[in-house]
Amino acid sequence: MGRPRRAAGTTPQHAGHTETTPRSAPDRLLAVLGAFDHAHPALSLTDISRRAGLSLTTAHRLVGALTEWGALERDPSGVYHVGLRLWEIAALAPRGLALRQVALPYLEDLYEATHENVQLAVRDGNEVVYIEWISGRSAVGVRIKVGARWPLHATGVGLALLANTDAEFQAAYCAEPLAAFTPHTLTDPARLRRILADVRRTGCAVSTRQVTEDALSVAAPVRGVDGTVVAAASVVVPVRDAHVPALIPSVRLAARGISRALGWHPERPEQRERS
Repeated sequence: MGRPRRAAGTTPQHAGHTETTPRSAPDRLLAVLGAFDHAHPALSLTDISRRAGLSLTTAHRLVGALTEWGALERDPSGVYHVGLRLWEIAALAPRGLALRQVALPYLEDLYEATHENVQLAVRDGNEVVYIEWISGRSAVGVRIKVGARWPLHATGVGLALLANTDAEFQAAYCAEPLAAFTPHTLTDPARLRRILADVRRTGCAVSTRQVTEDALSVAAPVRGVDGTVVAAASVVVPVRDAHVPALIPSVRLAARGISRALGWHPERPEQRERS
């Protein structure tokens, strides 16, 4: 069913600086990289040791190796940041920068049509990961940035992605506790299942005031060459000014354009959108 849900922008925390359980060398190396997130983009060696749950000696050795390779960079103050070598590797991910490059012209068209916040996201287990964000003119409260994660049920792109997973995955997801971020976040499994069915029927998802009290998003699925959903595109607007019927065609058009650019041909019977 994928990884357990966690709050966006967090990593597992470890008390103290001593390793309490035996861990393999790859596990320790990944723990060092995992110490960095959107809330902690710059860390001292001591911070890395604590957040990775490693002894200071082990952290020092691994950080040195990662810095020499280019995965980490050390600034003049002695603080570490994620290095450009990781960005180079990430550019090869088909659901990352490669997808972003194909989608960007259509996302820019969606921005020009709405002048609102536009986003592109993919699913990773139980979470949605944002791989592109174009900031709009509105002052709507946005808690999203490229690389950020949120539970699938709490966002428009997440609902569009979740609705197009298999029935077994959806059942397992709805059976778990659904995290709430505002009083309007979907936390009732029965209601979530009804909404997912509606998303499949209409081909779009509307998420209202789920992450922040002032935002509404409209999302549509993006399909790959074989017709499976590989991403979702959306526009985020202030809920007070939202005119959903006018937004839906623009979002659908952008998602369909990206899908075609990825090789999807809706005229082929095996690639038609599921209703």
